[in-house]
Amino acid sequence: MTNNKNQSPFYSQLVQQLLPGLTVSFVAISLGAAFGVLSGRGALAGILSAGVIALITAAFGGTRIQCSGPTAPMTAVTILLVSAVGGGLLADHPDVDPDRFINLVLLLTGAMLIVASLLRLGRFIKLIPKIVISGFMNGIALLIWVGEFRSIFGIGGKTAYLGNVFVNLAIVLLTLSVIFTLPLLLRKVSDRLNSFFPATLIAIVVVSTLSNLFGLDVQHVSLGGSIESLTDIKGMIVGQLPTEWSLALLILAAPFVVQLAMLAYLDTLLTSLVVDRKVEIMHGRQDPTKPNQELCAQGIANAAVSVFGGIPGAQATIRSVLILNEGATMRLAGVLVGIFVLIEMLMFQDLISLIPQAVFSGVLLKVGYDVFDWMPVRQYISQLLQPSPAQLPPIGHSGMALIAGTALLTVLVNLSVAVIVFTIIFYLARKFGGIKDIKTESAMHDEG
Repeated sequence: MTNNKNQSPFYSQLVQQLLPGLTVSFVAISLGAAFGVLSGRGALAGILSAGVIALITAAFGGTRIQCSGPTAPMTAVTILLVSAVGGGLLADHPDVDPDRFINLVLLLTGAMLIVASLLRLGRFIKLIPKIVISGFMNGIALLIWVGEFRSIFGIGGKTAYLGNVFVNLAIVLLTLSVIFTLPLLLRKVSDRLNSFFPATLIAIVVVSTLSNLFGLDVQHVSLGGSIESLTDIKGMIVGQLPTEWSLALLILAAPFVVQLAMLAYLDTLLTSLVVDRKVEIMHGRQDPTKPNQELCAQGIANAAVSVFGGIPGAQATIRSVLILNEGATMRLAGVLVGIFVLIEMLMFQDLISLIPQAVFSGVLLKVGYDVFDWMPVRQYISQLLQPSPAQLPPIGHSGMALIAGTALLTVLVNLSVAVIVFTIIFYLARKFGGIKDIKTESAMHDEG
């Protein structure tokens, strides 16, 4: 009996990690598939990446309790990369395989993050103003929304989903309705039910089931391959490993590498600040992230997904917060997310082809909503409607101009340029114009 009592606390702590790992794995596999489809690399690539990135970063990262994986911002840049490759970027290199080139970019992105960790660049995250982060998150949200509307309605040079456009639109709206309303209904019964029934997963299952029951003639998701044995994994790796390393290709890859590495840096380390604060509030102790160790783990993870044609990722805010809310107290919980995702993928891969493409459009429109930083906008509108002359507004005209400018430059040019340009503008405006950064952490969230 004494021996059992001595072992019980550790054993119960281990068991305690199972439920958070399982719960978050459902969210991770749903979003992994959605981001894989959105990126153009396929649902299988997205799910595999969700599992591998979560497993590696949880095991070796500088944030002890976390969940990483494909995120909306990283996927938005991946879309630009895939589109550029399909649009003639490699026209002067006809012998280069497009998929291998994309994987070369991901491999170099991982290497760049590892170099950043060795140079101890993690400390510079505090120099990026929150107001600029808010702007580029809004820009990413706009990119997602525009891309999905183009796919639904077949505008802007994109081919619409197969089937009647109004049927596809109805599927999108039904998906959005379930994702938005289900948490509200479950919360009236018990807050814990939201954890056991993730809205995104339930929406995918319910709407896909209805679509197939009614035999709707719409476009379905392509898994982009299948894994039945170790031979399939070996073939996938052999077929995806980068083989061309010429200087000309490295120059073509460089702009995308810089964008992805910078975004992974921002996405990851901003999330780590939120997680550190959450741990302090929940457990009354400080467990600060080791930023350079975290960057190194993210680099290894992003390099790892390149060997099987995956998609890049970073530490994901809402998934990391969710795993904490579910009671995770050890690294094991995040590792289990990755393991469960890979197991679920093997078990359910045949069912993914039953999901209508429009369902993931609904999921991704909600993702854009989650990425968009609404708080400064609400503060700004509130000040316009009910001005308070007794105190400075939390965000004024200049602040909103910076947010809007960063968002537009993110959409029209790229996020690296947007962050650099408007960070410089912010510090100049603060020095000569007295502008202040926003006092909110609302910019530090992602896709759920």
